[in-house]
Amino acid sequence: MLNPSFPNAEASEPERVESFLLTQRKPLELIAGGARLGDTLRAICDAIDAQDPGVISSVLVMDPDGKRLWPAAGSRVPADWTSAITPLEIGPGAGSCGTAAYRRQPVIVADIASDPLFDRGNYREQALRNGLRAAWSIPLISKSDELLGTFAMYYPEPRTPAARDLVRVETAAQLALIAIESERRQTALQSALIDIKGSEDRLRTIIDTIPALVWCFRPDGAVNYFNQRWHDYTGISREEAYGFGDVSRGTDVARAILHPDDAPGILAKWQQQILPRTKPGEFEVRMRRHDGEYRWFMVRLEPMLDDTGRVLQWYGINTDIEDLKRAEAKLRQDEQELRRIVDAIPQTIVVLNPEGKAAYANRATLEYTGLTLDEVMSPDFRSRVFHPEDVSRLVDERRQALARSIPFETEQRARRRDGQYRWFLIRYNPLLDEQGRVLHWYATGTDIDDRKREALRVEGENQALREDIDSSSMFEEIVGSSDALKRVLADVARVARAESTVLITGETGTGKELVARAIHKRSARGGRAFIRVNCAAIPASLIASELFGHERGAFTGATQLRRGRFEAADGGTIFLDEVGELPSETQLALLRVLQEREFERIGSNISIKVDVRVLAATNNDLGAQVSRGDFRADLYYRLNVLPIPLPPLRERLDDVPLLVEYFVQRYATRAGKRFTHVTPHTLDLLRAYSWPGNVRELQNVIERAVVLSDGETFSVDESWLTGISHRPIGALLSPLSSIANRERELIEAALTQSGGRIAGPSGAAAKLGIARQTLDSKIKALGIDKHRFHSR
Repeated sequence: MLNPSFPNAEASEPERVESFLLTQRKPLELIAGGARLGDTLRAICDAIDAQDPGVISSVLVMDPDGKRLWPAAGSRVPADWTSAITPLEIGPGAGSCGTAAYRRQPVIVADIASDPLFDRGNYREQALRNGLRAAWSIPLISKSDELLGTFAMYYPEPRTPAARDLVRVETAAQLALIAIESERRQTALQSALIDIKGSEDRLRTIIDTIPALVWCFRPDGAVNYFNQRWHDYTGISREEAYGFGDVSRGTDVARAILHPDDAPGILAKWQQQILPRTKPGEFEVRMRRHDGEYRWFMVRLEPMLDDTGRVLQWYGINTDIEDLKRAEAKLRQDEQELRRIVDAIPQTIVVLNPEGKAAYANRATLEYTGLTLDEVMSPDFRSRVFHPEDVSRLVDERRQALARSIPFETEQRARRRDGQYRWFLIRYNPLLDEQGRVLHWYATGTDIDDRKREALRVEGENQALREDIDSSSMFEEIVGSSDALKRVLADVARVARAESTVLITGETGTGKELVARAIHKRSARGGRAFIRVNCAAIPASLIASELFGHERGAFTGATQLRRGRFEAADGGTIFLDEVGELPSETQLALLRVLQEREFERIGSNISIKVDVRVLAATNNDLGAQVSRGDFRADLYYRLNVLPIPLPPLRERLDDVPLLVEYFVQRYATRAGKRFTHVTPHTLDLLRAYSWPGNVRELQNVIERAVVLSDGETFSVDESWLTGISHRPIGALLSPLSSIANRERELIEAALTQSGGRIAGPSGAAAKLGIARQTLDSKIKALGIDKHRFHSR
């Protein structure tokens, strides 16, 4: 059967061409050259890995018992993950590969953290510990419907494959399947050759079953054996083939099966170069099939020598490489077609050498600039095309970016053939070899001149937008103008007028509490209490008492009656942050409150009626928790009446400048500082960073920079971002001296500004945005003498 395909694996012709060019060339060469299976599979994985810095590809092969898979290739696969799946039992829930092999169908796991396919054993824990979040696997099934293994691609972030990704997976899987089947054929042949030395009869029986054309001939060149497949392919009987290879008797037979263009040269080479030698040899030739079709074969010759080095027998094996030949021809054709496609693309495209010098430009580039290809390749190309101010402005940045060998982009003005300059967004993407060295850079230019003009217009409107935000008590700290944020604010405005339960979802630091407060302020309950409860911060044994209160003597330590948060919120709103952390018994009590608007204190059987609107928030996937049985389905449906998903900051990077301005002004005022300028490099850094901690992380970075910055120019140290982005969690939590020193600087600066005061609205804890108890603990841990900061 054909190897299974992913559903909807549709891709454009350029995408298929590119996948073919980048993935198949080297593996096909290795397969054709008879390389070891491990080397071929590694080449396939390396080719896939080279197309995407974040991808981790691997191949697992089937154990002879048919029940387990063994890792066979994958240079980027973490060693711990390889150990965890060595071997991998086939079955449902055994990760993406074990399940794909079990189902014999492709498997897509968009998020390992929540997908039930990783429920078995500790696969999920091991995968997440090794930085794996998404996994796509496809089984390798032979034409005889035999499961040979799996091919998989992992990503360090949750991800659903695009059509282009699916094409890459299927292309690599087909190559891996070809390599494994080829290895199996080669292994069968080697096994047969070993047995030949012991028994010629057994040899012939075995060789007749080998899926290749096998033949033997004497030192003088006369063939004394063809396997059955040779006869089946050529249609020549054993009697008719007698004397093949012996020029005096078999020339006619040789000419009958060899292509007329190949026969003279092959026969001459046979007599003059092959027979006189005692070393292995190979050549390519076209052989006529019984139906008259000629197909390309790779002919490999191996001599059997005696102890003196004299040839006793020659063994030959002809491998059909017609498909490979056609693939090579298709590759050459595709290369030409790809160039025509690139020329047809309306974007400007320039191919650069590793040093950044232009080596090729497509037709759109030549037509826009009015230059010839030779002029584009000249040393003064950049100075002739780009605006002088941009060339000088970007020279160092571009040189450093090229040296890093990772994708980057710039905005600069390019001169049109009529002399007019227009703004372009130029994206640079490297093509790397197996060692990670740059072979070429591809620079694609997109005309953004109209967008730039629109940005100037929007910038003029931003002030009015900020004033509108500031004047609305509903959105006092929700800053931004992106479409994603506007949709959230529109949702807030709509749900605020209702009384239904709202479930706010989003990553940590996206502002779920701000949205909850905005809903409350805009609602009819805006003048009443807003009670916030962090369900994750309260021990499971105390959460019920915290929410619903307890009677005196209800449990050890309950020395007096205590009213819970729901009673405190009566008539107003209660905000249950991290609601997914509620224990199961508390979930049931909360469900009763939502359904019946009543509850009982701990230690009491008297029901208390309350009129409370419930707003809940979580950064967990409650649907997945329901599937795992960690969260009640009926409670989930009660909470999820009006869902409001919050976008992470990386999906609204256009809001970063506004947020930077807001936080700089906010913390500068607290610190008694004044900043008149934010460096463009700082804005570029902040816009380029992925912000895993979202707005809260940005807020902390800005506060830190405000405290440590001198003068009137605000800037951020790039190491603060790269360190956060790439250092492992363990390193961030370790008490390294550099982190401790920076923490000490922040705390001492805050103590200086507050005159040694810790608590209160103007205290150091408030300035740092942390709890007083937390600050006290850090002061003690760092050995800071807080009394020396007291105002005299």
